[in-house]
Amino acid sequence: MKMTLYVFLSLIIVLFTSYYQRVTGPTYEKKVDVVLNNTEYHFELLRSHEIGTVCQLQLTVPDTNVSAIIHYKRFPTNEEYTSKAFFRKSDMLIAELPEQPAAGKLQYYITFYDGTRDTDIQKEQPVVIRFKGAVPKHILITHIIFIFMGMWFSNLTGILALAKHEKQKMFAIITLIFLVLGGMIFGPFVQKFAFNEYWAGIPFGWDLTDNKTLIAVVAWLIAFLGNIKQNRRWLFISAAIVTLAVFIIPHSMMGSEFDYNQGKITTG
Repeated sequence: MKMTLYVFLSLIIVLFTSYYQRVTGPTYEKKVDVVLNNTEYHFELLRSHEIGTVCQLQLTVPDTNVSAIIHYKRFPTNEEYTSKAFFRKSDMLIAELPEQPAAGKLQYYITFYDGTRDTDIQKEQPVVIRFKGAVPKHILITHIIFIFMGMWFSNLTGILALAKHEKQKMFAIITLIFLVLGGMIFGPFVQKFAFNEYWAGIPFGWDLTDNKTLIAVVAWLIAFLGNIKQNRRWLFISAAIVTLAVFIIPHSMMGSEFDYNQGKITTG
């Protein structure tokens, strides 16, 4: 009965942290609200796009009196904004952004005209969208599953160590295996397909996603080695806390970025 409770509790923790990590990350859609002709609209603006497909912003605005212009430029640069009108298709206002190289970014904001006045959204804090290469689904899904399982079993092992449960060592090994497979094997393949680099963390760069994965793996490796001949459950607890802390950090923070001046990808 207690084991079931531990499994359930660890699952709740990983579901919460996974959701938090995703919605706070810089690639999650930017939610904005705007009032046009006394009607409130809620939009989700793109902050990530896959190379090879048309990058379209589609905004549902049934009011045909409303038009819009998108202003964009490469990020980070001192270039002037390029302005382009949205075109209407039924109830949708649609604008297309030019494709960028892998890890290339654009910053943009939108001006609406409702027939009487202009309304800017995100002009002071432009939305930044990053372009990425296509990652084969089987590689991406496997990576996500292994990382999720690693986080889940990390939480479970930490709880079992707190409870002085006899299976804590077994689940520590399982945790390390999943983190190595998901983060150190499939992770670099995802990075390669998306941004043309296998590894952008230490010692080659400061990609936070790569580095936090490395920190978690090292923490669990130390915990595992430290418990081979002796029982040091505090190492399992510490590794679980470290893993929880690093995976709460929003995904893709300080990630790969194409430097338009140097013509190459940089990180951090």
